[in-house]
Amino acid sequence: MKVYVTGTRGIPGVMGGVETHCENLYPRLAAIGYDVTVVRRDSYVAGDKRTMWEGVKLVDVPTPRKKAFEAIIHTVRAVVAARRAGADLVHIHAVGPSLAVPLAKLLGLRVVMTNHGPDYERDKWGRMARTIIKWGESWGSRLADDVIVISDVIRRNISRRYGRTSRVHLIYNGVPEPDLCDEPEYFAALGIAPEKYVLGMSRFVPEKNLHHLVEAFARSGLATQGYRLVLAGDADFEDEYSRSLKDLARKNGVVLTGFVRGRRLHSLLTHAVCYVLPSSHEGLPIALLEAMSYNRPVVVSDIPANLEVGLAADDYFHVGDIDALAAKIKGKVASGTLSVGYDLSKYDWDTIARQVAEVYGPAR
Repeated sequence: MKVYVTGTRGIPGVMGGVETHCENLYPRLAAIGYDVTVVRRDSYVAGDKRTMWEGVKLVDVPTPRKKAFEAIIHTVRAVVAARRAGADLVHIHAVGPSLAVPLAKLLGLRVVMTNHGPDYERDKWGRMARTIIKWGESWGSRLADDVIVISDVIRRNISRRYGRTSRVHLIYNGVPEPDLCDEPEYFAALGIAPEKYVLGMSRFVPEKNLHHLVEAFARSGLATQGYRLVLAGDADFEDEYSRSLKDLARKNGVVLTGFVRGRRLHSLLTHAVCYVLPSSHEGLPIALLEAMSYNRPVVVSDIPANLEVGLAADDYFHVGDIDALAAKIKGKVASGTLSVGYDLSKYDWDTIARQVAEVYGPAR
């Protein structure tokens, strides 16, 4: 079966939840026997001339680096490329790119759409953009042959909004095995020490509420005890929010790593005293699952997607309550607990790949 994949910026090594999802999923499906092509946005993989990675074919298409247009333009071009290549199936990730589902159906393609969450709730979008993204969710939910949802919250949402219950498949995000490691030279360059920092890890966008984390850490008083706050990530598009966040972070002595992957990221996860996710919007947060795979203590907002993970009650705080967040972080550090056991069995990538394969049908 020839499968074309779009809705992602690209793989490998491109930061983002959908990107991490695709990077882990498609090599496994290729190993099962599917002929998988991931269509990438050329601006995110500039200089990467590979046409194959881990058994997955890579095709780059020109895409304007414009926040409001790049996803749909890329997806339309990817759908046309899939049709020209004689694909049996096109898999569209996320609700914004699902604006192209009607086109794919008109071209005679079978469509699987993965709903990673209501992206129109992200604070970065204006009224018109939110309306258009909602159209994508509606068209994808109504017209795709199969819909995959990554949480039960999303499943209930599309059932309520669009009455779609047939051929809707709950398949969670996954998390790979942790790579426990040390990068002492990197830590020295950052000016941090193992077990002496709190970690936030995400893109610098408003709904992640990293400004709340900076303010909460400052209120916690942990800096006077030698602890640092580390923010691993950056903005895809530098804007007023990302600039103000970086300015706030620097004024408060926060360590900014920029986008980081591989052993450096793994070492940050290995040695964090706790991981914090204060976001107001998530689908099913891969970054949280990654922190849990390293057995790190976590503090997360009490939004539905985070509650669905099923953490202990003490791991949650009310979203937006900065004083409560400060108290939770301080309590985690004071407890001295550096390792927590979590049940991550339902987030196993091999199992997830087999579940997606059941949606696709036989590989040959």
